[in-house]
Amino acid sequence: MSAEHDRKFFDTFMLILGILAAITIGLMLLAGMISERTSKQFHDEDPRKVEETLARIAPVGRVAVAGQDNSALALPAAAPTAAAVDLPGEQVYQQVCTVCHGAAVAGAPKTGDKVAWAPRIAQGIDVLHQHSIEGFQGKAGYMPPKGGRTDLSDQSVMNAVDYLVSQAQ
Repeated sequence: MSAEHDRKFFDTFMLILGILAAITIGLMLLAGMISERTSKQFHDEDPRKVEETLARIAPVGRVAVAGQDNSALALPAAAPTAAAVDLPGEQVYQQVCTVCHGAAVAGAPKTGDKVAWAPRIAQGIDVLHQHSIEGFQGKAGYMPPKGGRTDLSDQSVMNAVDYLVSQAQ
């Protein structure tokens, strides 16, 4: 009877192990699908990331052939740095602000939480704009300058602040 008992235990153990493996694979697939629809989408829409990718995959060098017209190989004149584009508030929120304000990380008031936003809104929109652009260290937490995205224009950051305030009113 001992061999039969051992066989039953082994079969049960392998069944449980197989079920756990199937659940693990299912969770991994679900996480991949969620990631595909969220963070990867915002990563692909981020103009800074697209610019970095294009710079990273640009050709390393050019070949000039003696006796041929090599004028096409001349380096283009350095383009003046374009001013940052003013983005709508909701887009900036989705790309930058939701990281902290979506989950109330580092003392950031959660989006739409009227109680947490009330004392901040009472300070006035100009103070909120200034703190979001220049950064702010308060009792509750820390707001990095421009949410850590210093490449954003001041107007884009102010648009995001206006969007966050509208969600809390």
